[in-house]
Amino acid sequence: MVPGPAPAAFATAVSAYSWCSGLSGLFAATYIDRFDRRRLLLTIYALFALSNLACALASSFALLLAARAFAGITGGVLGSVIMAIVGDVIPLQRRGAATGTIMTAFSLAAIAGVPAGVMLGAQFGWAAPFFLLVALSLLVWLAASQQVPSLAAHLSRRQPPLAEVLPELWRLLSNRSHLNAFALTFMMMIAHMLVIPFIAPMLVTNHGVAPRQLSWLYMAGGAATFFTSRLVGRFADRFGTQRVFRCAALLSFVPVLFITHLPNLPFYALVLFFPCFLVLMNGRMVPMQALLTTVPEPARRGAFLSANSALQALGTGTGAWLGGLMLSTSADGRIAGYGTVGWAAVAVACAAVLWVSRVKGVPREVAAASAAGATMPRAGIEANIAGEG
Repeated sequence: MVPGPAPAAFATAVSAYSWCSGLSGLFAATYIDRFDRRRLLLTIYALFALSNLACALASSFALLLAARAFAGITGGVLGSVIMAIVGDVIPLQRRGAATGTIMTAFSLAAIAGVPAGVMLGAQFGWAAPFFLLVALSLLVWLAASQQVPSLAAHLSRRQPPLAEVLPELWRLLSNRSHLNAFALTFMMMIAHMLVIPFIAPMLVTNHGVAPRQLSWLYMAGGAATFFTSRLVGRFADRFGTQRVFRCAALLSFVPVLFITHLPNLPFYALVLFFPCFLVLMNGRMVPMQALLTTVPEPARRGAFLSANSALQALGTGTGAWLGGLMLSTSADGRIAGYGTVGWAAVAVACAAVLWVSRVKGVPREVAAASAAGATMPRAGIEANIAGEG
């Protein structure tokens, strides 16, 4: 591993996974609705586990980047498959809460994954977290193979030949309603990733936080978002996804500007602040994701969410890359320019708040017909077959 990369190089390394994820997710939009959701989920997840094994075994930084690119290629499809399953099996009136439940995975990763990765890396070397991820991926794969039922009702419709796939993809991407949703996703991910990747380097370099102490910050923040994600989802179901999104986004400007202009604080103050920061950052993503599931017609939901997942990953990579370009290292080794990054993130999020009113769901009667069919439980999952029929 190459120690201590400059901000721009670090951002490029972070972006590699996201860009590959976005491109593969965009390609997935041409085939995701051609397969049983369960079979596709298990196949891609197995490849994702193998990509992390390749990361653990990489002998150079170049090989590690290549392995991370492969992980991005497989990971790009996973998000869209998962959200397509949510759209298939969960009725519309409970989809906000379901999306919040799904997004608690990020909170669990912050509670357990980040601290465990920091401690394992410090104790056993940088490859140890990847080996742990491979082991956990195998356990999740085995559980999914036993619990996720076949979801293939959408296959009963005629599947277009490959000669029609690219024109269909163009129609998907050029649909005005879809474009408005894609633009919202892209803007929010840029706003998110302008700030997020550089928090840990900034705290360590500029404020003297020990790498081992970072685990406490992410543990506290992850625990807070774990308990609030489902609550935000319920608020979105009750008060409307757009209204909750606007409120959460506007409230998030305060902690974003605070952390990007962070004064010298005792560590306990950071532990108290960090949960508020992550709760509000996560709180604006839950209603946005729930809103996006209402945009496409049920028959095109899988392809739409695959394309949206691709735009999300491309926005993630672009935000991290742009943030790295705006940062520099001063003569004393400190990271400079983070305040400017914070203002840029607020400006982009502000544009998203103004833009969200353009994102419209499918007609109410179509959504209601999709929701009415989600009543067939199997292996703990309600299969919304009629929503794809």
